[in-house]
Amino acid sequence: MSGEALLVFDDGLTAYDFGRGHPMSPIRVELTIKLAREFGVLDQLKVVPAPTADDALLETVHTAEYVAAVKHAGENPDDADPAHGLGTSDTYCFPNMHEVSARIAGASVEAARSVWEGDVLHAANVAGGLHHAMPNQASGFCVYNDPAIAIQWLLDHGAERVAYVDVDVHHGDGVQTVFYNDPRVLTVSLHESPTTLFPGTGSAGETGGPGAEGTSVNVALPPGTGDAGWLRAFHAVVPDVVKAFRPSVLVTQHGCDSHVEDPLAHLTKTIDGQRAAYLALHQLAHEVADGKWVATGGGGYAIIDVVPRAWTHLLAIVAGHPIDPAALVPEAWREEVQLRFGRVAPVRMTDGRDASYVDWSSGYNPDTWLDRAIKATRDASFPLLGLDPTY
Repeated sequence: MSGEALLVFDDGLTAYDFGRGHPMSPIRVELTIKLAREFGVLDQLKVVPAPTADDALLETVHTAEYVAAVKHAGENPDDADPAHGLGTSDTYCFPNMHEVSARIAGASVEAARSVWEGDVLHAANVAGGLHHAMPNQASGFCVYNDPAIAIQWLLDHGAERVAYVDVDVHHGDGVQTVFYNDPRVLTVSLHESPTTLFPGTGSAGETGGPGAEGTSVNVALPPGTGDAGWLRAFHAVVPDVVKAFRPSVLVTQHGCDSHVEDPLAHLTKTIDGQRAAYLALHQLAHEVADGKWVATGGGGYAIIDVVPRAWTHLLAIVAGHPIDPAALVPEAWREEVQLRFGRVAPVRMTDGRDASYVDWSSGYNPDTWLDRAIKATRDASFPLLGLDPTY
């Protein structure tokens, strides 16, 4: 297998447009690619354009009825279709909606194909990670569920088991729904509690359907959880369940809307905690799947101060050359931000925080919501995977 790493990207992936002022702005991906280029990260990656997923590929996850509805929405953007989640308050219709969304899906499948067929060890699609889309409905800014389509492609091409880890602040409900009854796919999601944030799912008790018990793992974190608490929860759950599952390949979703500055959620992570999570997932891929790792983007709505730095760190880790958190943000990128947006961009690739945490083995504190949430997940999921929920 090649040690080369891959980024699937071309400008067509930033052609979606939910309208002026919509949080899901393509600028966040554009600025990420520009920052990664300034750091020389793109020189360390094989960059290939995104193919467009055809209807047959989309319909491995979505219904033919839904694909037809998306096509109609793109041709008639003024025609709302709430039954399919199109033209709603969060997922507006726009021209060429189908074509752009199918391209994003195709990019994630190309990343998965490149890893599975041995062209590269790691591959990324930062425009992807649209984890809320359901088989017959758009949801939460997501039209086609590219991670689910990529996972289904892997299964259809010989992968015996696929582990999916989602670190977006929102529950990865669409991917979980698609594979809830499939014992070949482990879905793990760390997210803000469904009692305080969209989509209102992802409780510890959601553990998989009949015949697939234990293959859905959910850690519902209290609002206000920062780096130390988030990393405590991650390390108390994710490595153990993924190792027990023994996947053939690891697929990850890297929504960075868990950041304290994100306008749509209530966790308080920093760039430093997010970078630590990416490093941990990279290491996990090597421990459980011989390094086979497919990484996608996801949410993230602090489009200047957070997303470009977080995902540039991610791409550098995918490339095998992590960026020093103390590194200065290139002046050319900061100047472009100032000229285009009238904003003062961050100076360094760090928020100046120490991404340390207290390991779960130190003991359980029932007086904290965080530890109660971790314990609920371990109690619900670990026995189903043959693991002891206690140390």
